[in-house]
Amino acid sequence: MKKTALALAGVIAIAVAARAAEIHVAVNGKDTNPGTRSSPLRTIQRAADLAQPGDVVTVHAGVYRERIDPPRGGESDAKRITYQAAAGEKVEIKGSEVVKNWVMVEPGLWKVTVPNSLFGAFNPYSDLIRGDWFEPKGREHHTGAVYRDGEWLGEAAKFEDLMTPGHPYPYWFAKAEKDRTTIWAEFRHVNPNEHLTEINVRETVFYPEKTGINFITVRGFVLRHAATNWAPPTAEQVGLIGTNWSKGWVIEKNTISHSTCSGVALGKHGDEFDNSSKDTAEGYVKTIERALARGWSKDRIGSHIVRDNAISDCEQAGIVGSMGAAFSTVTGNTIHDIHVRQLFTGAEMAGIKFHAAIDVVIARNHIYRTVRGLWLDWMAQGTRVSGNLFHENMAEDLFVEVDHGPFLVDNNIFLSPTSLLSVSQGGAYVHNLMAGALRIVPYDARQTPFHKAHSTELAGMHDNPFGDDKYFNNLFVGPGDLSVYDKAPLPVRMDGNVFFDGAKPSRHESDPVVAPRVDPALKLVERPDGFYLEIALDKTFGDRPRRTVTTELLGRAAIPDLPYEQADGAPYCIEFDFFGKKRNSSNPTPGPFEAPGAGPLALKVR
Repeated sequence: MKKTALALAGVIAIAVAARAAEIHVAVNGKDTNPGTRSSPLRTIQRAADLAQPGDVVTVHAGVYRERIDPPRGGESDAKRITYQAAAGEKVEIKGSEVVKNWVMVEPGLWKVTVPNSLFGAFNPYSDLIRGDWFEPKGREHHTGAVYRDGEWLGEAAKFEDLMTPGHPYPYWFAKAEKDRTTIWAEFRHVNPNEHLTEINVRETVFYPEKTGINFITVRGFVLRHAATNWAPPTAEQVGLIGTNWSKGWVIEKNTISHSTCSGVALGKHGDEFDNSSKDTAEGYVKTIERALARGWSKDRIGSHIVRDNAISDCEQAGIVGSMGAAFSTVTGNTIHDIHVRQLFTGAEMAGIKFHAAIDVVIARNHIYRTVRGLWLDWMAQGTRVSGNLFHENMAEDLFVEVDHGPFLVDNNIFLSPTSLLSVSQGGAYVHNLMAGALRIVPYDARQTPFHKAHSTELAGMHDNPFGDDKYFNNLFVGPGDLSVYDKAPLPVRMDGNVFFDGAKPSRHESDPVVAPRVDPALKLVERPDGFYLEIALDKTFGDRPRRTVTTELLGRAAIPDLPYEQADGAPYCIEFDFFGKKRNSSNPTPGPFEAPGAGPLALKVR
């Protein structure tokens, strides 16, 4: 009996392996072809319709104008469905279409009329941006866009605004009627018919309509031009590419750009309660309760990997995720030019904006020229923010809002005018370089959740008093001021920090190194081979011994009563620096760089 069962299992395993296939797609293919290398399909969607767990869809060079809606995912991490660009080939997938036949209205202003059949059931030029916490600045905004040679124009509030002087970039304006849509656009000194001129047609580029489409890999594509809507934490979050309440996606080595709102969405499912929170904390609590009822757990949701992507030119967020990003890893991404046009505003804009970053690792990312770098809003617990480079972010590099911890922020470089805005407790800040101001809010009355360890299961609710933060072995330069913690009602622990160029310690630290007249002359320089941090360090940098930071040293976060530990429960030991260099365990160097040397230095940080 056992031999028969084993033999049958072997036959099944061979059959499964035999079914795994590589499906090829090429611009010269046909969807009636079998999808082999020599006889490829024409559309990625046809390949998605055919792909089964274990299959690989390989797409060859060219531009594909389609929205991919995968009808199924893989069965496990080992048996996923992979979509990849062919090695060494440039594959672009766009949510736009090329539009010709523009007619000049007056010098610099052109118009085109297209049939609404171009859009199908979704017309971005009648689709208004809307949702909880969205602020339109007193005018309407549509999800459509117009692009000239890959760069977008801005939407005019009204037709009369076209061709008026003073706006920083060209405008477009559209009028959608029953059967046709007319678009006027400023092309100034060029003929749009002689350039690559495109308009948004599709809401998204790679996004499953159904939830629970698990274990998908998307690798190596150029993904552009999506008419995405606002993605608040209380509604379905659609990105140019998104996971739609699924598990185990890998999104890697892609170039993702020009999404009207969000680039990558790891967030919430949609339901009849979308955008009904009335912009309140109580409304979001109800959203969390409904998500738990719908299966929000480590077994079913999250655990995504987003790595080594270039994400830019999105007007809400580079990466967004409410609850659906839990247990994920976000590493090695370059994220820039997020919400820089500021035509509209709201409460959800950042390079990365996560709600409920439970056991999430955010490491080695480069985030710059955004409205704010990283925003961890509600339920950052078990989160680690490590080895990231932040600069030129308008509001602040890191915003932690109504989180109770424990969360760890280590080995980061914060170079924007404001390094940290905190309305939270339970944070451990270790071996960072903070060259901007610190804004610590003394109290927030909102009752927000905390969870059981390494779980989405609620353990309680609490308001947000001031304190219960730890600062060890950081390097502060300039406006950083920890004396705000002097009046904290909750215990605060600080040790081993260095304060240069006017930065101020707290009375909670017994022996800080304070050198108000030492200016490290920080400067970030972009060179052909990357970004270099120029820094001049003084001998006072290492005047006193310091301890290696471990789980034992950090203790527990007060409100959830949980230790600072890794997602698998293993203890922390901050034994490596920003570059991965081993630290001196008996006396680690403060700041993100271990023993970098004295005097003027130029350190390649990206």
